[in-house]
Amino acid sequence: MSRKRSNITLPTHLALDFLFVTEQAAIAASRWIGRGDGKAADKAAVDAMRTAFNKVDFSGEVVIGEGEKDEAPELFVGEKLGTGRGFPIDIAVDPLECTDSVAYGRPNALAVIATGPRGSIYKAFDGYMEKIAVGPAARNVIELDMPVRTVVRKVARALGKDAKEVTVAVLDRARHEKLIQEIREAGARVRLFTDGDVAMALAACLPESPIDMLMGIGGSTEAVLAAAALQCMGGELICRWKPTDKRQTEALQALGNREAKKIFSAKDLIKSDEVTFTATGVIDGPLANGVVFEESAVITHSVVMSSKPRMVRFIKTKHAA
Repeated sequence: MSRKRSNITLPTHLALDFLFVTEQAAIAASRWIGRGDGKAADKAAVDAMRTAFNKVDFSGEVVIGEGEKDEAPELFVGEKLGTGRGFPIDIAVDPLECTDSVAYGRPNALAVIATGPRGSIYKAFDGYMEKIAVGPAARNVIELDMPVRTVVRKVARALGKDAKEVTVAVLDRARHEKLIQEIREAGARVRLFTDGDVAMALAACLPESPIDMLMGIGGSTEAVLAAAALQCMGGELICRWKPTDKRQTEALQALGNREAKKIFSAKDLIKSDEVTFTATGVIDGPLANGVVFEESAVITHSVVMSSKPRMVRFIKTKHAA
């Protein structure tokens, strides 16, 4: 079913209100860094995020969260958040992006929120998608069905580089062996990462980042969250469903053949020009540094974005311990 783009204007203060929410989730999760218990870290982030959400004056509904109502006690799809006073909003959340990174002390972990007016965020089921993400200079040159060599060449040209100077981020999974080989055969470099689709997709938009592009198969939640941020940063993400098991295949069949074959752009996933994206680092990554505990304070590092006005703020906050 097609969704019209929303022209509703979000209150500008909400992006900063949601900063408090991601900060609380990141601080809670950071206490579990390196302890080998990803489930405990995730639960701490979920509990803190939900409690903080319900202190904000808005009327929110989770459209992408921790699962369906019968699968998740908190932040489940359809859950109502906020005080109920104020603006009706769709919410996509990942209270702890890169759970394993926190468990084992690896980089890229974030607490993430994306929002848009009610009805604007694509309600993706929990599955896998094939993706390409690029920054503003290459946003109009990529196609999902292009040969890898052609994608690399076009992105290189858009960036004013040789192919050998292009760096492609790829999730370090066995399913990407062929992709990695094709990228290298195209002359580009591969930067493997263990977790963190969202941070690495956004890295392609950061001038100081060595990453020029993200390619590969990753989570649908991460695709929607990244699409929200890329709209704020002027980049692009294109993707399509790539089911990897029977459950995902059946869920996709229920959506219909047209949806199964569709190639989505960022604007298909977020049908509004009024988008906010907020993320706080749990462990250091390309988007934000992690939580730092001092003797009398806790330091958080966050990024807050909006698409209208187009704004990207990097915020360091000192919280009393």
